[in-house]
Amino acid sequence: MGEINVVPYIDVMLVLLIIFMVTAPLLTQGVQVELPDADASPITPEDLRNREPLVLSVDREGRYYVNVGGNEDQAVDEATVRQRVEVVLRRDAETPVLVKADERVPYGRVVQGMVILQQAGAKKIGFLTDPKAVRALEDLERRR
Repeated sequence: MGEINVVPYIDVMLVLLIIFMVTAPLLTQGVQVELPDADASPITPEDLRNREPLVLSVDREGRYYVNVGGNEDQAVDEATVRQRVEVVLRRDAETPVLVKADERVPYGRVVQGMVILQQAGAKKIGFLTDPKAVRALEDLERRR
């Protein structure tokens, strides 16, 4: 018989499709933070050196979240932040460390988070901002 039976391949593809549809929403978890607007240059893949960055998030109430370890959507205390960051930086000291803070959080709370990161071994710390509003203002000025 010279024909190929493609039914098993279709079954496998449908199973894979269902698996991807179920897991895709789980990969986009995060903490809701309103980033401050700033005209900063975007981070390029070369800046990250093909490494997943370690992100410390600070929400509106000043709670800390780290994108490594257990549940990333659960607030953690300062000791847990330090412990998780130390483990990651011990494995790879060149891991990019970023802070993502809500624009309404007190400045002191963000600085306190940066101190925890530095005590854990972070040498360079970057900030995440939202450039959308700044670009929108620039577009408005150009139209005038």
